[in-house]
Amino acid sequence: MEQIDDIAVIGAGAAGLAAGIFAAESARAHGQTARIVLLEAAKKIGAKILVSGGGRCNVTHEEIHPEDFNGSKNIIRNVLAAFDEHATVRWFDSLGVPLKREETGKLFPVSDSARTVLAALLRRCTELDVRILTQHRVHGIEQVNTRHEQPTLFVVRHEQGVLYARRVIMATGGRSLPRTGSDGSGWEIVRQLGHTVTETYPALVPLVVREGTFHAELSGLSLPVELSLLADGKLLDRRAGSLLWTHFGVSGPVVMDTSRHWIIARAGGQSVEMRCNFLPGQNFEQIDGWLVDVMASRPRVSLGRILAEQLPERLAAALVRTAGSDPTTTLSLLSRVPRRALVHLLTAFVLPIERDRGWNFAEVTAGGVPLPEIDYRTMASRKAPGLYLVGEMLDCDGRIGGFNFQWAWATGYIAGRAAAR
Repeated sequence: MEQIDDIAVIGAGAAGLAAGIFAAESARAHGQTARIVLLEAAKKIGAKILVSGGGRCNVTHEEIHPEDFNGSKNIIRNVLAAFDEHATVRWFDSLGVPLKREETGKLFPVSDSARTVLAALLRRCTELDVRILTQHRVHGIEQVNTRHEQPTLFVVRHEQGVLYARRVIMATGGRSLPRTGSDGSGWEIVRQLGHTVTETYPALVPLVVREGTFHAELSGLSLPVELSLLADGKLLDRRAGSLLWTHFGVSGPVVMDTSRHWIIARAGGQSVEMRCNFLPGQNFEQIDGWLVDVMASRPRVSLGRILAEQLPERLAAALVRTAGSDPTTTLSLLSRVPRRALVHLLTAFVLPIERDRGWNFAEVTAGGVPLPEIDYRTMASRKAPGLYLVGEMLDCDGRIGGFNFQWAWATGYIAGRAAAR
């Protein structure tokens, strides 16, 4: 038999790299030498890190709360408490990557380069003698059980052969951005080891709007809005944030955060409607009252001009036309019915969403291995002793803004240290 590794980490993305580093550091801190290997399917390491945050890598957020995530809140709370956003800032500082806060609360490397983040993680792996083997796609893992029902060995079968390890950390990610190497294959491996996997869906993904809507003429325009998602007539989700009009439909943080709820509700057979309030914080009655007051005080001003004082001019004109009016119409000529029709569009415009843009454009996966199937204190599997699960493999996804990276660092920290023990 070949030499046995102490820990094999399957997947060298954010969570896998963190797990390998923290495992090696923990072993060293206890005066031990651990053989740790990371097996990566891709030819190059860290593709998803490099494309994140527009190539700048949104490492974490200044404030992280369980409510920022979808999943079992109690388990998420305990995981985040073990390695919070402040610990992440200190850790990256120790790696030579100081972080800076932007107005949105997102934390980026001062260098504004994701390559700085990846290089620091790889450099630390080298310093700790953590081996990284690329083009080693794992297609099967078996446990060899011996006396006392304790597994002493994992047989890891990969495209280059076979590897043996005492403990295994699964960090193969989900199905988002498959061009970076994420294809969901790790879920089938853990199914074979006794785990279940919930239905998986694209999350943090742009949405495609029905052809014939005015989105194309507004492409590139960004503005603050409030989105309300109704499923079978009941409010499912409401949030405010920045919406970006694109040639295919809508994107931007508020759309990305809402997308997983729209996708899952629709997949469940519900009638789903997404309403957009272009004047967040104000309702129909307030806007209608404002418009009536303006009509009385400035009757000769055109409808398009008065709305352009509240909204981008292109959007104002598009909404007026959609309401069946002419942007050049003076307020004195605007009767009650067209006025109220326009106010409805301003405060509850129904975005005619046709579909999402799919896995190639999704930043994260919704669904995965249920959190109750792991021990949150160690990230150890409750189904297969010696197995640990981290990152996007688990049924937990955060909103946009560095939250999913924080989940990767935190789960990698807990699993790495526990496996080293």
